[in-house]
Amino acid sequence: MRELEAKTRQLRQTILQVICRGGGGHIPACLSIADILAVLYHAILRVDAAAPESSDRDRFILSKGHAGVALYAVLAQRGFIDEQQLYTYGHAGTALGGHPDMHKLPGVEASTGALGHGLGFGLGMALAGEMDNKDYRVFVLLGDGECQEGSVWEAAMFAAQHRLDNLVAIVDYNKLQALDRLDTIVSLGPLADKWQAFGWEVRQVDGHDIPELLDTFGKVPFAPGKPSLVLAHTIKGKGISFMENVPIWHYRLPNEAEMKIACEELEINEPCGIVS
Repeated sequence: MRELEAKTRQLRQTILQVICRGGGGHIPACLSIADILAVLYHAILRVDAAAPESSDRDRFILSKGHAGVALYAVLAQRGFIDEQQLYTYGHAGTALGGHPDMHKLPGVEASTGALGHGLGFGLGMALAGEMDNKDYRVFVLLGDGECQEGSVWEAAMFAAQHRLDNLVAIVDYNKLQALDRLDTIVSLGPLADKWQAFGWEVRQVDGHDIPELLDTFGKVPFAPGKPSLVLAHTIKGKGISFMENVPIWHYRLPNEAEMKIACEELEINEPCGIVS
């Protein structure tokens, strides 16, 4: 447990440093999923950096591709990416774009960024696994605002129709969208009931509680013949007090004084560096 907590803390540190040195990115959107990624990549997913294209590997798709730096950071922890390569983010010629590109990095299963498509990619992989008699699982992490997209619900219907119990969707339910609250833009409530009505087996968790995440992901599929949905209640900007639940930080870099506070709260002992 302590090891996972340390990995999560390291992810948050890396996210802040990489984005600030790169000159731009979605810091709060990355911070809200750090615990989820740490649990998946260090305790749940059957993946191997030495065999990134193994046909038996589990698949993970970051549908909310604007949080790509969080994915890069955890891939570096697992050895898919060299840690020094992380700091090419935001610079000319880098393979680490603002959104993940499956053709440039090992471990990236789908090029994402245009919201609403990741679940469709994932169900195709899950269906292929069923047809090929493979036992891999497919995990897809969506943003809550992304669930306003009709393509998400088309994919949800298809997955339930085909009884894809090797498919796990995770909703980062931080309840903020771009520069406002989700309910102010387009309300999704009651979100758990909607997924259940579409034929999914649903579990709700604290997206920052590592023991709860471990227990929940360890039980997929939640029901035979049904796709699984993990509704993870999270805090956008988790770990940096002045960013938590504050919409204006959706795409914004801290100034020097704010950076000092952020580094103290994330236990970063060396200067993060700010690109002005």
